Amino acid sequence: MSFRLAAYAVCIEDGRVLLARHVSATRESNWTLPGGGVEHGEDPFDAVIREVAEETGYDAVVERLLGVDSRVIPVAERRVPSPLPHQNVGVFYRVRITGGELRPEPDGEIAESVWTPIPDVAHRRRSSLVDVGLALAQTVPATGHVAAVPVGGLIQH
Repeated sequence: MSFRLAAYAVCIEDGRVLLARHVSATRESNWTLPGGGVEHGEDPFDAVIREVAEETGYDAVVERLLGVDSRVIPVAERRVPSPLPHQNVGVFYRVRITGGELRPEPDGEIAESVWTPIPDVAHRRRSSLVDVGLALAQTVPATGHVAAVPVGGLIQH
């Protein structure tokens, strides 16, 4: 099984959430939260701040840890073909933007980032990570865990 540890930013201001449009090498596009892989030896806390800056141009500070999501993606559901299932462990943080200027990721996979009214999120093709992050931000469960988000329709792995 392949494995990835990632840190994701849940930025909510005035009833809007910051989403990033990820474009894959095959030009497939979907919306996700700013964030990404934690580098070897890097703290997820530092990774989420780095990822927000790289992907959006914004400076951010972590306000709180929201929770952790662990999901296994079966071989048949992987977007990148592989003979192995994949486990993604995501650490979700509530972050606040403190400065910077919104822009696309230079030489990266994030084509744009936008502030999206939360009710409009349901109408976007998006990663399940968006729904996990919003559920954590809205419920702030003491366990830091929410029920699995079903994948299908507009919601992708």
